[in-house]
Amino acid sequence: MAAPRTRFVCQACGAATPKWAGRCPACQEWNTLVEEAAPATGRAATAAVAEMLAGPAARPQPVTAVAAQAEPRLTTGVGELDRVLGGGVVPGSVILVGGDPGIGKSTLMLQVAGHLSRRGTVLYVSGEEAPHQVAMRATRLGAKDPQLLVLAETHLEAIAARIDETKPRAVILDSIQTAYTSRVESAPGSVSQIREVAAALIALAKARSIPTFLVGHVTKEGAIAGPRVLEHMVDTVLYFEGDRGHACRVVRAVKNRFGATNEIGVFEMKAEGLVEVPNPSALFLAERPEGATGSVVVAAVTGTRPILVEVQALVSPASYGTARRTAIGVDGGRLGLLLAVLEKRAGLALAADDVFVNVVGGIRLDEPAADLGVALAVASSHREVPVDPATLVVGEVGLAGEVRAVQQVETRVAEAVKMGFSRFLVPSANAGKIDTPGVVGVRTLKDAIAAALA
Repeated sequence: MAAPRTRFVCQACGAATPKWAGRCPACQEWNTLVEEAAPATGRAATAAVAEMLAGPAARPQPVTAVAAQAEPRLTTGVGELDRVLGGGVVPGSVILVGGDPGIGKSTLMLQVAGHLSRRGTVLYVSGEEAPHQVAMRATRLGAKDPQLLVLAETHLEAIAARIDETKPRAVILDSIQTAYTSRVESAPGSVSQIREVAAALIALAKARSIPTFLVGHVTKEGAIAGPRVLEHMVDTVLYFEGDRGHACRVVRAVKNRFGATNEIGVFEMKAEGLVEVPNPSALFLAERPEGATGSVVVAAVTGTRPILVEVQALVSPASYGTARRTAIGVDGGRLGLLLAVLEKRAGLALAADDVFVNVVGGIRLDEPAADLGVALAVASSHREVPVDPATLVVGEVGLAGEVRAVQQVETRVAEAVKMGFSRFLVPSANAGKIDTPGVVGVRTLKDAIAAALA
């Protein structure tokens, strides 16, 4: 009898090698190769679903003959989530939802299931909880409905059979790491299992036009566990952001084939579940200190929505030989660049100081338009001079110390006007396009420091 064949599969990228190595030859990650049984045949797990999907083979046709009509979206009943998805769920789309344990993924999915079940059958497949546990949470969230079907199952073939039997309006699988197929001889949660189970469910969702939500665990680095190809297979990838110690939760679309990328929805965790926050700017600025140094308000555009957030900086003499630089909510490399520009172009001596920067509320700023706000917060703390609390700061900072123009500055200023701001520090290239009173255009970082800390 021939010995079973094995292979070593990278848990980061999904590449397979015949021998173990300390480093994956494909993605160069260390200690990610895990031994798995090689597939006995070339048939994938999708073959288990293929019998249900059997039909006439598709034939090529001219693109001019294809009707390009927009399909009506299915609203989830959660306005912030609909915003992130681009107006609702597209029939047949597959949405991957990831986030840290306990941050609210299952809570949000059960709330969505409760809303959708009022308009048709919804199948909630739980691989981690018993049906009575799901029912207890549904009662607390007010999501109990006779058309919400709960299935405690992890076997792909059984899940596919129940989907074909119940013909639900939507399917939620919590979580993709617990599901497995008997056609792959490896443990649930392995790269091979995740890839094949996802491929099968995607094929079923497309063939039946059933929107499907897949809940995914994340690694300690914050990425969704399993092969990166999983994110390429689905239509939309949503990430939960925020600290479990804070009530604020942010759902961000890092990929969306049917809407804006980087769109966010803001929620607040309460006893009754995740509650929508219609005005995130008011939430993030609610506890802003009066007259404190190192505090600056910036306007960030996430997707299609402008949001005002507070950037705080603390500069203090280093206790040891090497100064520390700590950034929460902004890129650490970007902070180092801005500190170098402040020293070289603005004359601030920061080499011997510890610098700490934090974006209040747990939101992350990943656009260069926040550069000027971060730099002015550091300058304010260093000089012990507060920035006028009615001032909004927007601008990108270059290595020469220049302040560069940013996009959608009119939208950012309009949001600030609604929140009661009366002074706006913007790049001089943008200042001429804004009719709002109180706009101050600056060309260099040194000019911005003089205008903000006068």
